[in-house]
This record gives sequence, C-alpha cells and structure tokens, in this order.
Amino acid sequence: MLRRIFLVFAFLLVATGIGLVLWEPMAAPPPQAPTFKPADVKIARDKFGVPHIFGKTDADVAYGVAYAHAEDDFSTLQEVLAMTRGRAGAMLGEDGAKVDYAAALLDIRATTARDWPRLPADVRALFTAYAAGLNHYADKHPGEVRLRGLFPATGEDVVAGFVLRSPFFFGLDGVLGSLVEGKPGGREGGPLLDVKGKVVPRALTPVGRDPDANGSNGMAVAPARATDGATRLVSNSHQPWTGGVAWYELVVHSEEGWDFAGANFPGSPYPFLGHNKYLGWTNTVNRPDLIDIYKLTLDDSGDNYRFDGQWRPLEEKRIWLKVKFGPFVLPVPRTIWRSVHGPVVKNDKGAFAIRYAGIDQANMVTQYYRLNKAKDFAEWRAAMAGQGVPATNFIYADAKGNIGLFYNAMFPDRQPGFNWRGVLPGDTSADLWTKTLPFDRVPALVNPRSGYVMNANNTPWVAAGPGDELDAAAFSPLLGIEDDMTNRATRLIDLFEASGPIDEARLKAIKYDTAYAKTGYAKAWMDRLLALDVKDDPALVEAQNLLRKWDWNLDGKGHGDALALMVLRPANGSHYQRRALPDPRTVLKETVVHLQKHFAGLDPKLGTVLRLRHGEGVHRIDLPLDGGNDTVRASTLWDVEPDGRLKVRHGDSFIMFMTWDREGRVRSESIQPFGSATTRPESPHYNDQAPLFVRHQLKPVLFDPAALMATKPRIYRP
Repeated sequence: MLRRIFLVFAFLLVATGIGLVLWEPMAAPPPQAPTFKPADVKIARDKFGVPHIFGKTDADVAYGVAYAHAEDDFSTLQEVLAMTRGRAGAMLGEDGAKVDYAAALLDIRATTARDWPRLPADVRALFTAYAAGLNHYADKHPGEVRLRGLFPATGEDVVAGFVLRSPFFFGLDGVLGSLVEGKPGGREGGPLLDVKGKVVPRALTPVGRDPDANGSNGMAVAPARATDGATRLVSNSHQPWTGGVAWYELVVHSEEGWDFAGANFPGSPYPFLGHNKYLGWTNTVNRPDLIDIYKLTLDDSGDNYRFDGQWRPLEEKRIWLKVKFGPFVLPVPRTIWRSVHGPVVKNDKGAFAIRYAGIDQANMVTQYYRLNKAKDFAEWRAAMAGQGVPATNFIYADAKGNIGLFYNAMFPDRQPGFNWRGVLPGDTSADLWTKTLPFDRVPALVNPRSGYVMNANNTPWVAAGPGDELDAAAFSPLLGIEDDMTNRATRLIDLFEASGPIDEARLKAIKYDTAYAKTGYAKAWMDRLLALDVKDDPALVEAQNLLRKWDWNLDGKGHGDALALMVLRPANGSHYQRRALPDPRTVLKETVVHLQKHFAGLDPKLGTVLRLRHGEGVHRIDLPLDGGNDTVRASTLWDVEPDGRLKVRHGDSFIMFMTWDREGRVRSESIQPFGSATTRPESPHYNDQAPLFVRHQLKPVLFDPAALMATKPRIYRP
C-alpha cells in the first residue's frame, strides 16, 4: 500500500512538473501569421557589417530591416516581442513578469487592438511587413527561438511595443514603482543611484534597467556660423549599450522614395533619428511633468470609487503572470484595476489612479514614419504637429540651413486651481484632463542669432547663446517644464560661445569635451568635499589634496581623474533626479577604500579604472575610456568588476555627425561602442568599432548607394 501511495505521489509530482514546463505555451497560442510576400528585398553589408536595406517598396524595406536586425541580435528582438505578448516572465523570470504586469496594467493590447485599424494603410503595411521579416528569420533558424509559440509575430505586436515603451521614457517606471511598493513618490524620473555612488539593483523596465539615466546631447550649427557655409548636426545619444533600447545602425533605400541613414531600437521598422537627403534630427530626453496621480475615494467594499458625487465601479481584471523558475513556469495571480482616470494601483495608503501623456494611443508609429519621409522643413513640422511621440526633444537641421530645437511634449491641458506636482483628488472631473495642448504651444527655438542650438537634458529656456534665451514667463507653470542645467549644457554653451567660426574639427572637439565647469552642482559638491574635517584620516587628507589640484577635466591625462570621476557621480545623480545629496564624507571614504584596495593608491590613470569591456575569452575586448557621467563625452553608468575596474554600460552610444555642404549635399559619419552584432561573439562585427570609439574616431556612413557599391559590400537576399 505504501509503495502504491509513493508511486502515485511520484507520478503526480512528475505530471505536475511536466505541466509546469508545458502549460505556458499552450495557454498562449500564437496569432495567425501576417500575409506579406516581399516583391524585392536586398541587404548589403558594408565593411563594418552595417546593413543597407534596399526594397522595391517601403514595406519591402521594413521586411529587410527585421531580417537584418535578427541576423545581428535575434535574442533581444525576442525579448521585446515577449514583452508585448505578456510573456516576458516566461522568458526572463521575475524581472520579465514585472514588465508583463506593467503591460497588463496599462492595457497596451487593448490600445493596440483599438488603434490598429485606425492607422493609415501604409503604416499598417510597414508594420505587417516588419513582423513578416521576423517570422521569416524565425522559420529559417528554429534553433534560435527562445520561447515556444512566440512566433509568428504580427504588425499589432510590433505596434504594441511602441505603446508599452513610450511612457517609460518620461518617468512612468518611478511612479509605478513607488505606488506598487507604497513608498513616497519622487520626481517622475525614477529612483537614484545610492549614496555610495553604486548602482542600485534595478528591475527591468520596457526601456532598460536605468531609464532615469537615459540622456543625450544634440547640437546643430547653421551655415552663418560655419567656416565653409555648411550646416551641421550632431546626434549624441546616451543609451544602454546592450538590450532592448540599445541603438542599431542601418541605412534604408526604397524605390518609393524612402532613403534614410540612422539608428533604431529593437522592434522598430524604421530609424528613430538620423538623416535623409534633405534634413535630419536627433533626440535628447526631456523631463516635463507628464504624469498625474489621483487619490481615489473608495466605498467600504473597495470596489467602487466616488466621482462627481456618484459611485462608479472600479474596472477589475484577474491576470496570471507567468514566471520562469528554472525549467518551470509558475502561474502567479494578480488583480489589476482601472478608473475613468486610467490604471489604478492599490497599496496600504489607498487606491491611486495614474494618467499620463499619450495614454491609450498609438499615433507615435505614424509620426516617426512621416518624419523619415519628410522632404523639407514644412513637411517635417507637419509630421511633428501630428503629436504621437509623447515626449523628447528634437534637434533639427536641413540642407537649406535651417536649425532648431523643439521641446516636444504632449502637455496635458490642465486647469488651474490644483497642485499638479502632488497627488490630486480623484473624486472630481475638474482636475481630469482629457486633451493635450497643440504642437504650437511647445517651446521651440528656430534659427537663433547665435548660429547654433544645443540640448543636453537641460531646460529648454537655454538652447543657444546669450540673448537667444526663450522667455520662460511666456509658458504656463502648469506645463511642468524643467528649469535646471546639466554640466554638459553649461559646457556646450561655453564652448560654442568661445569658438568663433566652427569647422568640422572644432565641432568634433566640442562633442568630445571631457571637462566639468567650475559652477553649479559640481562646484558646490566639490566645495563640500574639500571643506570636510578629515585630519584624523591621512588617506582622506591625501584625497582632498588630489581634488584641490584636479584640473576639472576627465581626459585621463591629469592627476586625480579617477578619484574625481567616482566622487562626482553621486552628486550628479542627486542633481539630475532632484533628490537630497548623499553624505560627502561617506562618498569620499568609500571611494578612497575602493581605489586603495584595487589600485594600491588614490591616483591610478583614469583609463586604467574606466573600461570598455565586452565579451568573453577570445572574443573579449578591454579598452580604456575617458569622460564621466555628466561630461559631453559621456561615460554615464558602470558596473564594478571583481578587479575593481568600472565597466561602462551606458553613455555615449550611437554617435552621428551629419553635414550638408553649400550645395545641399549630405554626408555623414558614425560610430558605436561595440559593433553591429553585439550579441553574436562569432561575428567579425561583434566589437570591431570599439577601437575607433575609444579613440574618438568615426567611420563613414555610405549613404549614397554608389559609394556603398564601390566598396564591394556583401549583398544577399533574405
């Protein structure tokens, strides 16, 4: 009898285990494959492996974009797709399940299902073709598919990725995290580095693990300021170097007139920034207040909320998160709610609704496509006026010599009389905005007298030289526009103002600047460090002496650079996130201990400490870096390695210099930290750009097909 009981029990355990291995794909059947057959697609790889995709139609090109990207990074593309299907937890475990919760809470699939039929036919065709390209690669390489039933993908899946990721670029992760954990909310930009200057372990979000550190520099120079009458534009994005929001370089050419060179994120059928023949743009993160939180008044049951004197039922839905644990996928139940305001989170302090810019809409997918194909400033501005992209600065330049900064944001049309920076009452429609302000209400500076525009995640009021400032008083405080400066912005203004006429070499020198201005938060923080009474600790006295003599430049040439780099980062994190400064003695002490432990002294060369590292074994690269986390040459975030080196993972990423000469002819150069195939160690393009990147060098972008073909690229059909 005992033997029979044991056998039955063992059978049940085995059956349960098999069920936990197999149930998740069975519960998530794939959709019907999109019907798209390309007419003519060719991929040409240049000497750095950058794909140039040629197609008879725009849709053909999108098909080729997906296939080429999958060749280089199919693993990350699958993670992005899993997020849009609510299956990230089944692929990535607990971190992925948190993204699945956010996707369900924001109801991204309902938004996509509603908006998909409303999208223009050419946009739907583009996204359908892109999904078909992914499916084609998956069919040809079944051994690389990471999750059963993930394919085929659909155009709706790809659009859902845009809907999911957009609000996390302006701080939704910080708001959700605070509400779910029942903690006081900070600025809507997410949490901070800790007081030790180390990275706090972060949960995965749809835009990476460090959305609050995403930044960028952008600058444009008009012909009147140039030595040769050219118009110049610099794209200098600061993004993670790997993962779902790492840049991927590409060039596209369609017989329907779509010609563009730039970069996209995994899951996009087109570049997000770069240039065509006529114009170009780049983006920097802006930080307006685009998120509002409402405290709901619930009845005794907790199922209804009061609104305009009446009780309304909370929409309630039971979801099952799929969480990978070893070989098993565990079902974890959760409940999500929604009110008239938007998604609702319940915690020990009550129920809170969230409303954010661009809520429940997918228009950003149309806007980016129209921008790609704009042929002049008027068409480009018309595409911008479509207002699909909820937030991000656009820095613009074109062949006609126009330059401009546009503080793009879908500003809520808020009514006065409420504290829009705090928690709002959720029982009245008086503070429930339903519209956003038109594009002509956003701050913009076009063709200033100084002959340049720039942004480095600073206030838009300062975008050019003295006398060209925008009038902040002309814009309502209800917009929530930031008013602070970064060191990068201060340095750019100083460098442009001191430069006189600007040629190509001078612009590159400006972009690769590694200095700190002796002003603002950096000067105040350094004064605090130097004012500490540390005579009881000889090592801290030595550190202070090094900092007093430091030349305020993280170029790796002077003394004290490594020490200055490490003590400045916590101050920058506090400044950028508008939080209290850490204890200066703690920061100084822990930096000193780290340098003594790993480098036997306080003054190792910066390049010895700060490293570009990627890969393992024979594929590994390990090179010195310069710059810091708020220098124009950005080394923003790093991981501390076992040997004490700082492995940079976020900072200067895709860099592109664009030039239109006097005759309006365009040429460009670019660089990436690693290469075009960052997850393919066996590829010759896994790390081939890294030596150029660390030396501040660029490679040519072969935008002209004739120039590309002259190099005898590898050409094939997917």
